[in-house]
Amino acid sequence: MSPYISDAGLFLFDTILGFYVLIVMLRFLLQLTKADFYNPISQFIVKVSNPPLAPMRRIIPNVLGIDLAVIILLIALEGLRLGLITTVLGHTPHFIGLFLLSVGELLKLAVYIVIFSIFIRAILSWFGSGNNQPFSILLKSFTDPILRPAQKIIPATTGLDLSPMIIFIGLMLILKLFVQPLLDTGRALL
Repeated sequence: MSPYISDAGLFLFDTILGFYVLIVMLRFLLQLTKADFYNPISQFIVKVSNPPLAPMRRIIPNVLGIDLAVIILLIALEGLRLGLITTVLGHTPHFIGLFLLSVGELLKLAVYIVIFSIFIRAILSWFGSGNNQPFSILLKSFTDPILRPAQKIIPATTGLDLSPMIIFIGLMLILKLFVQPLLDTGRALL
């Protein structure tokens, strides 16, 4: 097989699976923050991610309000994606390294989704006209629980809310102190 065809196939597989991992991660984060479930965007995410989750939920229970079926599906999908890439590159994936790398990549994705969401919300706040759109409503219901603890520490003064800065700094520290070492350990074991 031509290396161009295998490279294109790998790209296509990685893109499709990566997009599906993003959808499932959004579902998990929206559940975690108790964002607006009846929002049309939330309903789309639920419908797209439900086919593999429905049978898994019959076997895997929720623990302390956390949907373990979604977490297991995310780790399995990301492990499949990384395992295939590793195999195509000519390496034999090691299970523990693949697991740690999958968890690290998923944590990194979750942090980036939160950062991006808060950033988009801040930009949208400059334009007051779109606040009643489904996307804006969902974004607000998703980011409010994340921003609320920082808003208690530093309340908004003179219309300036510094809570996103505190959250950004905290998330960047999480990336540098916890996620990156996990990724490095996973790559070393892989």
